[in-house]
Amino acid sequence: MKIITPDELAEIDLFLQAWPHVTLATSDAHGKVQAAVIGVAVSERRELVFDTLESTRKYPNLIANPQVAVTIGWDDHRTIQLEGTAELLVPGTATYASLQALYLGRFPSGSERVGWPGIAYFRVRPSWLRYSDYRSGEPRIFELAAATLAH
Repeated sequence: MKIITPDELAEIDLFLQAWPHVTLATSDAHGKVQAAVIGVAVSERRELVFDTLESTRKYPNLIANPQVAVTIGWDDHRTIQLEGTAELLVPGTATYASLQALYLGRFPSGSERVGWPGIAYFRVRPSWLRYSDYRSGEPRIFELAAATLAH
C-alpha cells in the first residue's frame, strides 16, 4: 500500500467533511443486505456519526451485524469507499454526549429528534478507506488501513 502524504490525507479529510450525506450498506443476521442514504458528521478520527430510529431496517441490522460499507460522493468524479464497524452509542456517557454534539453541530435540525422514543446514535469506526479521484487523465487512488485512519 502506498504511503499517504500529509497533503493527500488532508485532501481526504476535506472530502469527508464536504459530504453530509452518504450511502450506508448493512446486512441482517442472515446476510440480507440493505442500503440507506444517511446524514453523517465526521469526527477528527474519521469516524462517521449518525442517528436513526429503532424502527428502521438499519437499526436491527447494525445490532445483529455491525460490519458496514459506506460510499461517499461522485458528483465531481471523486469518491470514497469505506468499510468499518458500527457501534451503538450508550446514552449518559461522555462519548455519547460528545459525538451527539458533533452530529447536532452538523445537523441542527436533528435536535428535534433528540427526545423521540427509539432514537439512537451510532459511530462507524473505519477499518479501510479508498479515495478515488478521476478528474484528470491519470486516476489518483489512495487506500488507508485502520492504523492510518485513526490518526
